[in-house]
Amino acid sequence: MSIRRITPAITGTIGLVLAAVLVGLGLVMTSNANFAKTYTAEQLGQQKITFSSVEALTPEESQSPCLIQYAGQQLTTGKQAECYANDFIGLHVTKIGGGKTYAEMRGPEQALLAKVTAAQKANDPGLAELQKQHAIAKGQRDAVFQGETSRGLLLTSFGFSVLGAKAEQAATTAYLVAGLVALLSLVILARGRGAARTAGAGSPTGSVGIPRQATTSPSPATAEPNPGPPQTTTNA
Repeated sequence: MSIRRITPAITGTIGLVLAAVLVGLGLVMTSNANFAKTYTAEQLGQQKITFSSVEALTPEESQSPCLIQYAGQQLTTGKQAECYANDFIGLHVTKIGGGKTYAEMRGPEQALLAKVTAAQKANDPGLAELQKQHAIAKGQRDAVFQGETSRGLLLTSFGFSVLGAKAEQAATTAYLVAGLVALLSLVILARGRGAARTAGAGSPTGSVGIPRQATTSPSPATAEPNPGPPQTTTNA
């Protein structure tokens, strides 16, 4: 068997194996995508968060297209989590803290606490007012902390859903490439077999080489007769 006949068979077989590997990879990616989608929906559904209706939105909230899009719906998807985290929670956290984060609000809150402690020691008549200011600052800081925590959890769910979507896209790509590779491999195998049949039909002996010459032996009918011993004649 020549190298030209062996090469298509090897190439086609490798291609089919590669297609099978890609299909397996696609199945794994599909499983991961389904898990991410189901897990995200279950975790977000347990929070029982519902978007406000369009009528209940404040003028600032009405500026968000996604809050209007999801108005009145329960939060169950990653895109909804992103919208609620950034355009609803993020908006109110910014208003409460004046644009400052929980960590940035620690300094003013601790400064008021120090004033309250000093006023208590000095029996300052303005102690009540200082305690009131500290209580407001601490309440705002706690509210910002809760808002930032909820926002972070929702954005984590959103990120997990994005990974699931990427896995689904990778699975689709793997299936398409596997189909293309399998088709090309089958074509290569078919052409290789066709070439082998054509080569076999064109050779009178069915194989490459010098045909063997037939040897013949004379048949008994054509063999020369034995003359036998010479005959003698006698005279009377």
